[in-house]
Amino acid sequence: MTTTPALPGLSIVRHPLVQHKLTILRDKSTPKKIFKELVDEIAMLMAYEATSDLALEPVPVDTPLERMTGQRVSGKKLTLVPILRAGLGMVEGILKLVPSARVGHIGLYRDHATLEPVDYYFKIPADAGERDFLLLDPMLATGGSAVAAINSLKKAGAVRIRFLCLVASPLGVARVHDAHPDVPILCAALDRELNERGYILPGLGDAGDRLFGTR
Repeated sequence: MTTTPALPGLSIVRHPLVQHKLTILRDKSTPKKIFKELVDEIAMLMAYEATSDLALEPVPVDTPLERMTGQRVSGKKLTLVPILRAGLGMVEGILKLVPSARVGHIGLYRDHATLEPVDYYFKIPADAGERDFLLLDPMLATGGSAVAAINSLKKAGAVRIRFLCLVASPLGVARVHDAHPDVPILCAALDRELNERGYILPGLGDAGDRLFGTR
């Protein structure tokens, strides 16, 4: 995982398996079933990096041979918060890695005329201030939905938030960092730019449509 000095707050997961799978994900001929499986797999690999500095606490454990002191993640359970609908595609992969994680949901869609987010659903555990949150969305394009989702999480009391995406644009990264410099951003690729419709180039198309077969 590397940081990008020109875009503070951003880390890029450059693991060879992540980059290999992302290349297949980008291919317009990749079928829906494979696309969904790849999103699962990349999300799991990225979550491994994103959780590398979770706080640990000592805990006694009896092995078959003797008693020892091990380590476990301290505090409340990790909470995954997908931005509906495309973010749902990242949840199952991360749950394979952290099956005890809680799952909240934030419903946002982008108005295709203004490119701004419209909020329609919000549900997370009540004790937000005691939890670590992974906010999930495959694409960080204009940054509007990510900023709105982080605003909602913070309003509910969340203080430890990380944003995970597969592909990001420089504009989206800068917008999130400007609004929330305390929220780290992890992506698998930083792409070139946005087109006039707000899609990332070269990107991978509309992740929601490709996940759910609605293109």
